[in-house]
Amino acid sequence: MINKNTKIIAVANHKGGCGKTTTVVNLAAELAKLGSSVLVIDLDPQANASLHIGKEHPSEVSVTIAELLLSEPEKLPLAIHEDTYLEGVSLVYGSLALGMTEDKLKEDTPRPSEELRDKISPLIGLYDVILIDCPPSLKLLTSNALAAATDLIIPIESGSQYGMYGVTDLTRHLQKIHRINPNLNLLGALLIRHDERQTVCKLIESSAKEQIGKLIPVKIPTSTKINQAAMAQTSIQKIDRSSKVAREFRKLAVWVANELYLKTDNSDVELQATKGVDDE
Repeated sequence: MINKNTKIIAVANHKGGCGKTTTVVNLAAELAKLGSSVLVIDLDPQANASLHIGKEHPSEVSVTIAELLLSEPEKLPLAIHEDTYLEGVSLVYGSLALGMTEDKLKEDTPRPSEELRDKISPLIGLYDVILIDCPPSLKLLTSNALAAATDLIIPIESGSQYGMYGVTDLTRHLQKIHRINPNLNLLGALLIRHDERQTVCKLIESSAKEQIGKLIPVKIPTSTKINQAAMAQTSIQKIDRSSKVAREFRKLAVWVANELYLKTDNSDVELQATKGVDDE
């Protein structure tokens, strides 16, 4: 078996409704389409990523991420589900029980922020990309994701006047995490529901660049296709690959693949998406 240079990307922001799950699901789908082997870990108690791409309901799954965090590493193979609604994307299900998991980690483990990193360490070299969908908080679950990650994407709701709410708290939290994970790389802020014509979007873009320091050069527009894809339990690309939002997620995947030196086996898709980034 080829030993892969696994990248673990946490998609995190403690503000709710900023597009974390949408980013994880569609980035996973597009990276798989480029030829990467992808695993999604749903670390959100709401389990929206699991409900979106999983073929089972999270309540019916025997080993979710909640059980994995509190169990022995031997349970890891039982937690991974290769059969999902996204071709080439595997899933570790989320669970409502994650709410109680945080308390148990604090009580029962010597390094409660590092349990996820320890539990998924056997996967290093097996996947090209592991994407972690984080909950809307800066508590222990998000800390576990950031401690395990090699890279970080921060989705920012560009179309909302509250899009930058709490970013100072997030950046302070990242400084603490760097004590545990000094090599965590910030890929950048990803603007979601962005419309260049709106003043609020321009202000959020400027503020994000100033406070976070790095913007991903792809902006995800508002689209009804996002909700349609979630209801259909598929990717936006499957709903309408010619839509602008689908094109932008393709560009995002190519940008991430190039930024992280991921091996791709579909040069036609790569060239097409890269051309789209340059043209806009």
